Amino acid sequence: MKKKIRRWIIDILVMILAAAIYSLGIHIFISPNDIAPGGVTGIAIILTKFWGISVGTLIFLLNIPLIIAGFILLNKTTMIKTMISVAMITVFTNLAEMFVPVYDASGGNGVVAAIFGGAAMGIGLGLGYNRESTSGGTDILTKIIGKYHTDFKLGAIQAVLDCVVVAAGFAVFGNVNNVLFAAIAIFVQSKLTDTIVYGSQESRCMLICSENSKTIAEEILKQSNGVTLFKGEGAYSGNERQVLATAVHRSNYSKVKRIVKTADPKAFVITTSANEVYGEGFTKLN
Repeated sequence: MKKKIRRWIIDILVMILAAAIYSLGIHIFISPNDIAPGGVTGIAIILTKFWGISVGTLIFLLNIPLIIAGFILLNKTTMIKTMISVAMITVFTNLAEMFVPVYDASGGNGVVAAIFGGAAMGIGLGLGYNRESTSGGTDILTKIIGKYHTDFKLGAIQAVLDCVVVAAGFAVFGNVNNVLFAAIAIFVQSKLTDTIVYGSQESRCMLICSENSKTIAEEILKQSNGVTLFKGEGAYSGNERQVLATAVHRSNYSKVKRIVKTADPKAFVITTSANEVYGEGFTKLN
């Protein structure tokens, strides 16, 4: 119980830091320069030009129906943390509007704004993902679509949604430079997020040797990840143990690591990069 409470405290502290970094990226670099980098954040930046409502408040309002849908269809713990993250992003973004100056890219420094804004958002997202949280928005929608259409690649779904928002930004702001800046911001954001969460690979293959293999397998299965069990024998001890093999999407990698650590801190784990994974829950084998 104490470990669980301590873990939640650490999670919340990291989520606060992640939300602060993400919000500063939006306020200082992205929003004031009319860059709509996809997702709910991009939609909020577009709508604030019409409604005059702060970007932080719009992010919160747009996330309400998505969070409700997430609670119904997705993992409850992740959604609780997502709800906390969205609330903190709203608070930090609104506070930043009152106290933090912005970076004006009107002098031709749009690329700088896109790089630094995308970097801040990517770092914030990566830290949040590592604590089993998200920034809400299209992350929730992507997970819902991926849950019921397992042959769809999550990255492809996210890319399509981002393209729709970027196109809407072009229609509103009428400047092709803003589209290019948004593309740069999305690219930098995704690269930094990937690096923080799991490196540059899309999936990971994990071999887990533990005395609590059944418990670990049951928890991994709850995350909609397949598990294969092998019978193994220690060459030195001669003891029989079960070895678990599983392929993990980037969005679940940190969660699976935590499951193993919680069930057996002394578990022996080998993790390798998996450039291509075929089968149920991944790409169909053609």
